[in-house]
Amino acid sequence: MGQNSILLVTVDCLRADHVSFAGYCRPTTPFLHSLGGESFVFPQAIAAGMPTYYSLPALLASRSPLALGRDVLGIAPDEPTLASALRKAGYATAAFTAANPYISKRFGYEQGFDAFHNFLDDAPPQVERLAQNISESGPGSRINRKLQDATAMFGPFRALYNELYFQYCQRTTPVPDSSDALRPFPAADVIVDRACEWLAGLGDSPFFLWLHFMDPHSPYYPKAEAAAGMGDEALSPFQARYWNSYWNRSDLTARRLLRCREKISRLYDAGIRWVDDQIGRLAGVLRESGQWQRCVFAVTADHGEEFLDHGGRYHPPSQLSEELIHVPLLLRVPGVPKKLLPESPVSLLDLAPTLLAAAAQPIPAEFQGRNLWSEIAEGRTDDRPVISECVAGCTNPLRMKNRFGARILAVREKQFKLVLYFDSGQEKLYDLASDPGEEKPVPPGLLIPVRRRLLETAREHLQRSNRWASDSRLRMRAQIRDLRSVAIPLPAGAQAIS
Repeated sequence: MGQNSILLVTVDCLRADHVSFAGYCRPTTPFLHSLGGESFVFPQAIAAGMPTYYSLPALLASRSPLALGRDVLGIAPDEPTLASALRKAGYATAAFTAANPYISKRFGYEQGFDAFHNFLDDAPPQVERLAQNISESGPGSRINRKLQDATAMFGPFRALYNELYFQYCQRTTPVPDSSDALRPFPAADVIVDRACEWLAGLGDSPFFLWLHFMDPHSPYYPKAEAAAGMGDEALSPFQARYWNSYWNRSDLTARRLLRCREKISRLYDAGIRWVDDQIGRLAGVLRESGQWQRCVFAVTADHGEEFLDHGGRYHPPSQLSEELIHVPLLLRVPGVPKKLLPESPVSLLDLAPTLLAAAAQPIPAEFQGRNLWSEIAEGRTDDRPVISECVAGCTNPLRMKNRFGARILAVREKQFKLVLYFDSGQEKLYDLASDPGEEKPVPPGLLIPVRRRLLETAREHLQRSNRWASDSRLRMRAQIRDLRSVAIPLPAGAQAIS
């Protein structure tokens, strides 16, 4: 029969409660839902880091996001990864990622891949900035700033002026004929087209294929076909740009933003639907070639997305709330019958070794995650605490100084979650059974044994991370790479995203 291939799909900004295969009420993932009868669905998959630049090293290299230091981004030179392990085992390897600048050769993500294309050189013009404000250097903006200063003392008049100026910008900025021209990332069909071309040349060779889609990422400009598939009326380019720009406004309170949350959520859902449609198309190609029957398939996300759940938008790097770290995870292994899995949390740190074990391939000794395959095949996942972490305020890690903010660390169990803020020394304990929205932290002084247990887990994690950073040559190699890349600009289509 030969070796099983591996297809890994990661979807940017995909939160767990917006996929229909996990119970969402809207039809965002009909194809993935159709696989439910033959796949393991993980109720509590947790990203090990947030956002992308702290999540993907854990996912692909099974290494804690900050284990090489807060200043190190991406995959270190010569660091073992899922791709390098499989190429060493004789697999053909390829990655096609949708123009995310943090998933690039600059940060080591090409390692282990025979073919690596991130579409950054193909990215469309960044017209979204025009959709939000007149150029900061233009005369209109200079006049606007003077008027804002003049109206600052008049309270309500400042808000009225901001609204009038926003409407003026929307109606005077040129609008393209199609929302496709507003999307800064290639849509999922472009990624799948390239993947199908690569697969066509493989014959019967086992392969590892990684696809990273950006369709649900802001700005939210889904394909018209996806909106139709969701039963929604497709917005005109002006309407789509208007609501994206409104959602992006910094002068509005969360209460005022509520008026457009439903519209933005529907645009986001349509982006998920387009990804699902294209995964289904790719699976059809693999079925026709006979490769699907011997293909381990996993789909997950780097992190989630916030829609005012805690008053915020997008995926701010100073939060580790559930809507940001709880992600979907579906795993299909040929010939292995599905079993229902318990509600225990599972870290994406464990995904790479688990995929290798499911494909009967050796696991690099350097991987920090656990191989969970035997547990999963038996329909169990033990209730171990999992860790998520990020760096407060690191919205643009391309600026080195932004990487040195304070650590935020969450310890997550099935029922309890402890969040530690290293800048203030504050800690927040949540009982997710009674407070799934994380609205009311358990008062200090209560549940002391639980706090002690979770704090001990955090301490052990930090000790392991410190030993890894101090003993590892990977950190030094990554630092040297960063120094060499300081003078190397990103490709023309790339810009910092969060």
